[in-house]
Amino acid sequence: MKKRPFWIKRIEQAWQKRPVVWLSGVRRVGKTTLSKMFTTATYMNCDLPSVVRRLSDPESFYDSLDKQTTIVFDEVHRVKNPSMLLKIAADNYPHLKTLATGSSTLSATQKFRDSLTGRKIMIYLPPVLWDECQDVFSVKNLDHRLLYGGLPEPLLAAKKDAAFFSEWIDSFYARDIQELFGIRNRIGFIKLLHLLLRQSSGLIDYSNLAKLSDLSRPTVKAHIEAMTTAHAIYLLPPFFGGSRREIIRRPKCYAFDTGFVTFIKGWDSIREDDRGLLWEHLVLDAVRTAVHDANLFYWRDKSGREIDFIIKGANQRIHTLECKMNPDDFNPKSLSHFRSLYPNGNNYVACPYITTSYKHRFKELIVNFCSIRDIFSLTFLKYQTGE
Repeated sequence: MKKRPFWIKRIEQAWQKRPVVWLSGVRRVGKTTLSKMFTTATYMNCDLPSVVRRLSDPESFYDSLDKQTTIVFDEVHRVKNPSMLLKIAADNYPHLKTLATGSSTLSATQKFRDSLTGRKIMIYLPPVLWDECQDVFSVKNLDHRLLYGGLPEPLLAAKKDAAFFSEWIDSFYARDIQELFGIRNRIGFIKLLHLLLRQSSGLIDYSNLAKLSDLSRPTVKAHIEAMTTAHAIYLLPPFFGGSRREIIRRPKCYAFDTGFVTFIKGWDSIREDDRGLLWEHLVLDAVRTAVHDANLFYWRDKSGREIDFIIKGANQRIHTLECKMNPDDFNPKSLSHFRSLYPNGNNYVACPYITTSYKHRFKELIVNFCSIRDIFSLTFLKYQTGE
């Protein structure tokens, strides 16, 4: 079992603020393995009928724990009334620290009648971050991470197994989508998912997706909402502040993992032109661990000028983050125009092979070139927990 100190620390920090931590992420991303790293905790696998029966009387269960201070409820949505189970722990057993895991956000199931406001912190576990690949998983080859993705099983494999990705998609539909959302049109749903994976990092066009998937536009919207809730895709909204030429409605859609993008595209190697697109996904994963989703955007105008990521900071400061494989490829033209509209904020370019961050001046612009590792140390990217 590979220890994951970054996430262990993140959960322990969250417990200092709230008694309940909700750890969500797609299936097979490593939630169960991570939860078992709290070796002194009482671990409850809620997939087991015997565990579900034991938890049907929460008070008796909690009373039986004696002096135990940490408990894990893995796949807690399998319990009949999970919100009551967690609420009782938070309100009546204040010495307990609870970690509950699930494949989606709390809003995905009607079983959560109580949102646990003021009692929980939500943490999204993405596929293995690039920093973790190097430090924990001993994966030094960036192309390997881009091609195989960040789910631990394919990441550590010597050869990419197409069957893993096909089986994952089938399981995702059967266990997450069908059970939680009651979506019965398997063919239409999976066809739409394939389209979104293939078009990852592009702007959403609901009408075109409906045409290509043979679904109605409202159905496409409903399916995309389900995929978002279950973490299969991430919708990045546009940033706009009043300019008539800015894109203001269409979000960008990112697949949750580069391995699935390369699988759907049929790639068995990474070409030079592919790296930039996939690197953008890895940077996004890192930024989302440090920035609340409500403060994260992209920017584009009708002339085609674009900034990969926009981050709202304190005191109305607007920060920019661009993704480049090679820092020499950075062109400040779009940034210069953006700063003519929004002058207050810092500018960053994330590159995979930078070992020491540095600043470069482009006329009146100062741009910080950095690695993903540097992102976590930036002063404006303080970790923001979510209710």
